[in-house]
Amino acid sequence: MGKSKAEPRLAENEALAYVKYIRTSPRKLNLVAQSIRGLSVEAALDRLAFSKKRVAEDVRKAVQSAVANAENNHELDIDRLVVAEATVGRTIVMKRMRPRARGRVGRLEKPFSNLRVVVRELPDEDDLFVLDDEDEVVAAADEDTVEERV
Repeated sequence: MGKSKAEPRLAENEALAYVKYIRTSPRKLNLVAQSIRGLSVEAALDRLAFSKKRVAEDVRKAVQSAVANAENNHELDIDRLVVAEATVGRTIVMKRMRPRARGRVGRLEKPFSNLRVVVRELPDEDDLFVLDDEDEVVAAADEDTVEERV
């Protein structure tokens, strides 16, 4: 009796890193996460290292953690990894009060966010295309999508 075994949520060529309670709003975090979606891991880390956003440091740590998970837990080749997903979710909101005029109070909301980064190992490097303008990596099987983007 009991429950049947849950199916794995990731494919065999994927690795995950999940960061909870990042002290920023989901909207601000999503701006940084959106900038690395679809990029090779090397290009994503470079972009995050030179980003002026404060939250880029937390996203960089999450990507590095996903790469370490891919290498150590899933035995994937880190040179062929791509940021497949970078999703942002809402979590708790701290409510604080600030005194205002005439005995009233203003409400401050301090939001927190969660970040989920999935890296995927692509096929051999002979089967890859790198788009020059955005450093995006596309598998050769997706040639029709490459022609659409160019």
